[in-house]
Amino acid sequence: MDSSVENVTLYAWAIIDILKNYQDKKNDYWELFEMAKGLDLSKPNNKVPIQVYIDMCDWIDHKLGKFNLIKIGRNIGESTYKVMVDNNMVNEASSPVDIMKALILTAQKGVQDPQKRGWEIVSTTEKSILMRKTQIFNTQIQLGLLDALIRKSKVFGVKVELDKEESKGAQHDEYLITWL
Repeated sequence: MDSSVENVTLYAWAIIDILKNYQDKKNDYWELFEMAKGLDLSKPNNKVPIQVYIDMCDWIDHKLGKFNLIKIGRNIGESTYKVMVDNNMVNEASSPVDIMKALILTAQKGVQDPQKRGWEIVSTTEKSILMRKTQIFNTQIQLGLLDALIRKSKVFGVKVELDKEESKGAQHDEYLITWL
């Protein structure tokens, strides 16, 4: 996958969601908060460089571990779902496929990328969806994000697994989402 970040921005709410996980440890994790210094986080729809998101994710991964990224992903999933509901893209009766289609549109709007990278639905069955990540989003955060979003469809036995991984030579990360 092309991992260039030139002229790629995202909405500030992604950075806000990352930082809110550590507000009570601001003094301990000052380096993380320092990365956001100079960004205008006063409005969730302000645009910020995606490089800040990448740097924050790398810092969290190396200092705190991947579980922290999955937890952040769940929080971002909650915020993403709220955006989807507020924009009448989904509701309580939405299916998993409806929610993933809304994710594609939300990512297209929330990330300004000249290359139009984001998400794709590779395939669906009655009890699964295979999603491909074409954007440079953190792999672990996406596990939490997808998990949180699919659970909003009221399905049970949700499982989100990496089916293909860039870190293992695949062109893109692909996530297999299954439920009972």
